[in-house]
Amino acid sequence: MIPFSDEELLEPVKQSLDTVRPMLERDGGGMDLLGIKNGVVYVRLTGHCHGCAASSQTLKYGVERQLKLDIHPELSVVNIPIGEKFEL
Repeated sequence: MIPFSDEELLEPVKQSLDTVRPMLERDGGGMDLLGIKNGVVYVRLTGHCHGCAASSQTLKYGVERQLKLDIHPELSVVNIPIGEKFEL
């Protein structure tokens, strides 16, 4: 169980995502933070990352790994594709 509320996670998650964002930008991609609920971080991959065959690997071994290292090992990341409706 993650010992932080979703609100408490917001700033640390933003900072952690900022550390991996340059990796995405070097390949012409990007990422938007959509929200956090129950330790799940919802993002939207943009640019060249949207629809890329390697995007699931990027999420798991890039973004999620960094969040787990920086904040808590039980955090996870879910990509919400462009055009898909999202509500927390």
